Amino acid sequence: MPSSFPRVAVLVGSLRAGSVNRRLARALAALAADRLAFAFVEIGDLPLYNDDLWTDAGGPAPVERVKAQVAAADAVLLVTPEYNRAVPGLLGNALDWGSRPKGKSSWAGKAAACIGASPGAIGTAAAQVHLKAQMVTLGMIVMGHPEFYLSFKPEDFGPDGTVVNDQTAAFMNAYADAFARHVARLSSGK
Repeated sequence: MPSSFPRVAVLVGSLRAGSVNRRLARALAALAADRLAFAFVEIGDLPLYNDDLWTDAGGPAPVERVKAQVAAADAVLLVTPEYNRAVPGLLGNALDWGSRPKGKSSWAGKAAACIGASPGAIGTAAAQVHLKAQMVTLGMIVMGHPEFYLSFKPEDFGPDGTVVNDQTAAFMNAYADAFARHVARLSSGK
């Protein structure tokens, strides 16, 4: 992958191997591979947030790894399922760890966006409202438009994860273009 492409840390808020959001994230990464370099950040091994776990040496090893991966990225893409009209605890936990210790947030100043899919008609719209509020509070510079709420249809994706529905592929490519412009605009000031 060319090093000139902006690096995007991707955090998926689902542990399930067959997660539609993991499939969605991989499909978007493949579609956008000619303009963005996606690096998936494992968050399933993070302990539940507990301020008592910080020591003079730092946080638990998985926390330090996640913070380093996010720090090395130019941007962050959060991929969220919707559980009970909200963000899953897994993703909220990663946001909490990354925001600590005070004054050393991994999120502050990062170009960011969120996407999500569910079998329901409104995708993950309700969860993303909550998530965007958290992202702004954490100092991320969130792309407002276009928004990405996908009603996931398995037939739109091939067995290899590629997008086989032309309309879905066009939507995802347009989103990737907008996100790449958002990241480039913010990265150019570095």
